[in-house]
Amino acid sequence: MWSFFARDPVKDFAYEILPDTQEKSGIWTLHRGKRKTNGEPVSVFVYEVSQGTDPQTQLAKAAVKRMKTLRHPNILAYVDGLETEKSLYLVTEQVTPLAVHLKAQAEKGGAGELEISWGLHQIVKALSFLVNDCHLLHNNLGVWSVFVDRAGEWKLGALDHVAPEQGDPSGFSLPAPKAVYPDMEKYDPPEMSNGNGEKWAGEVWRLGCLIWEVFNGPLPRASSLRSLGKIPKALVPHYCELVGANARARPNPARFLQNCRAAGGFLSNSFVESNLFLEEIQIKEPAEKQQFFQDLSDNLDSFPEDFCKHKVLPQLLTAFEFGSAGAVVLTPLFKVGKFLSAEEYQQKIIPVIVKMFSSTDRAMRIRLLQQMEQFIQYLNEAAVNSQIFPHVVHGFTDTNPAIREQTVKSMLLLAPKLNEANLNQELMRHFARLQARDEQGPIRCNTTVCLGKIASYLNAGTRQRVLISAFSRGTKDPFPASRSAGVLGFAATHNYYSVTEIAARILPTLCAITVDPDKSVRDQAFKAIKSFLSKLETVSEDPTKLADIEKDVASCAQPAGASSGWAGWAVTGMSSLTSKLIRNAPGTEGSAAAEGSGSTSTTGPTSATDTEPAPASGKVGRSSSSVTVKKQSSDWSSSGWDADDSWSNEKEGQGQSSAGEEGWGNDWGEEETDTTLANKTLSLPEGVRLASEYNWDKSIASKGASQNDLFASVSQRNAASTADTTVRIEAGLSKAELSKKKREERRKELEAKRAERKAAKGPLKLGARKLD
Repeated sequence: MWSFFARDPVKDFAYEILPDTQEKSGIWTLHRGKRKTNGEPVSVFVYEVSQGTDPQTQLAKAAVKRMKTLRHPNILAYVDGLETEKSLYLVTEQVTPLAVHLKAQAEKGGAGELEISWGLHQIVKALSFLVNDCHLLHNNLGVWSVFVDRAGEWKLGALDHVAPEQGDPSGFSLPAPKAVYPDMEKYDPPEMSNGNGEKWAGEVWRLGCLIWEVFNGPLPRASSLRSLGKIPKALVPHYCELVGANARARPNPARFLQNCRAAGGFLSNSFVESNLFLEEIQIKEPAEKQQFFQDLSDNLDSFPEDFCKHKVLPQLLTAFEFGSAGAVVLTPLFKVGKFLSAEEYQQKIIPVIVKMFSSTDRAMRIRLLQQMEQFIQYLNEAAVNSQIFPHVVHGFTDTNPAIREQTVKSMLLLAPKLNEANLNQELMRHFARLQARDEQGPIRCNTTVCLGKIASYLNAGTRQRVLISAFSRGTKDPFPASRSAGVLGFAATHNYYSVTEIAARILPTLCAITVDPDKSVRDQAFKAIKSFLSKLETVSEDPTKLADIEKDVASCAQPAGASSGWAGWAVTGMSSLTSKLIRNAPGTEGSAAAEGSGSTSTTGPTSATDTEPAPASGKVGRSSSSVTVKKQSSDWSSSGWDADDSWSNEKEGQGQSSAGEEGWGNDWGEEETDTTLANKTLSLPEGVRLASEYNWDKSIASKGASQNDLFASVSQRNAASTADTTVRIEAGLSKAELSKKKREERRKELEAKRAERKAAKGPLKLGARKLD
């Protein structure tokens, strides 16, 4: 009756044994298991009482007792246990027998000496603890008594035969290993029969047998110990001491450890040093921790993968969350992250990264931006838009140029994951401010490059409003590389422009760059012009191809993961340009321009490009042609960005031309009215003007000037024309009055057109403000 109410204790056991392969470990059977409540993996040693003898049952019960009382980092950790009439259950941390581990490593190419060195260090340390601190003898040391955990750390187990060195005071004695396993006799030291030597003599002899088997496999006979086999040279002298015939000469485990740790010893390497530091990291000084994490990054490539995942990674996460390690943990953290699966990365690394982005430490922020490529694939769009991007955008306004530059570059990786508002509104406002106002030429250049690369992710409306105006502004930058980036931006995004925009807005801009002081900029401009002209010629020859050429103009933004690469020659141009800018340290605009153009003087070309871009492009041909070009430029520039966007609202700043109708159009209109000398020549007789041109062309031809000399002589011609014009205007006051009247009429006409455009657009949208 009472048996009906009895409950099976195994069913109530908190651990579940998994039905998979079993490993024999002495009198025990090793199973994989897990905790029923949270699924934590464990190892379960099971001994069946019915299948064992009485001595074996005594050994099993003694092992459970020793496991409960002995606690050491290098001894197999006891978790739980259960004893029933039929079985004994011993639950430990999840481990694998050393023999199985070495076999698996051999299939991968063999265990490295670094891993073995640290494993032997742990076993010797555990043995020293038993002998010197606990005054116990293991009596069963061998490959079968060593286990390996998930981090690759070796643990000493098989405590079945552990006994006091002086014997049990109660008189109870456990059976010797060879009494249970007859084949264990080959591991007994030669003095076993007479008992000579120190108390640890037998222990270190078996340690020598363990070392031999780790490097050479199972020991066939005791005499095989004389053959060194694959034992490393640095370990040979210390190994010979362990298996020496003189028992009294065998070293204590502690002294053996000390000898091997000496300079040049087998246990003296970066892997052992790193492990020893990690064991004591909680009591180390902050400066020591900083230095350790800096050196750790270089050593991780040679460390075992399991060790990095299960021992180094937890320490890195702890050091960041609870310590003051700061940015130095990032490099080793991302290196270790390469060993994790996508699920493990999401659980362990991503929460830390999200928290790091909110840090105010500049070193932390710039390290994150520089290494974003290593973790961007694991970030989901929700986390990017709500938790990461709001912190990243602060880098656009940082006073440190390096952070601004890295923030711009990081947008190449973040853009595919940004939502509509962050990408088409917030990001474009920051790009507009950087391109117009940033004092660093390389940053303005990288902004233009980045805009061209993420153009495919923008919606059609933003592309039509932004691209032409932004790249046009880039072509007027005083920094030569920025002008080149503007030209290449047009070429890379050629499929997003209609033929009307190409003819009326893009080609006039590119034509103005054909007289750029920098040869490389001119070359890129000519290539781009040829590309766009070929499209116009194609449509002119066959109008039915118009739809095919403009198929991408109104296309939707590409989904995340789609490519927005540069086409054709734009790829090579932008790659070499960006690498050049990265190598250059931030400096003055003048010096950067000099380096880009290869000229010795930067005052001339920089000022010509910066302050008077339109006149420089218009003075190559006739004066009447220069007026025509500038009129077209004013038209397409003034229709650039909407009034609610930063690019259209910002005024000219940092020595650059602004892009909107309140910026570029207005400034250029005043420049035409007040300062352009080409307009004044229109009032002169046609014959006189042609004569001066004839004289100029004749002088150039007589000198046989090269192409660069031709562009350099443009300013000379302008100066001569200006002096000649001044003399002629002073000679006739009626012509001066007529010219003044025409300028007034032109000013009124421009103001009327500007008022009509403002009226047509209507009032500004609520919240549309100029970005500082």
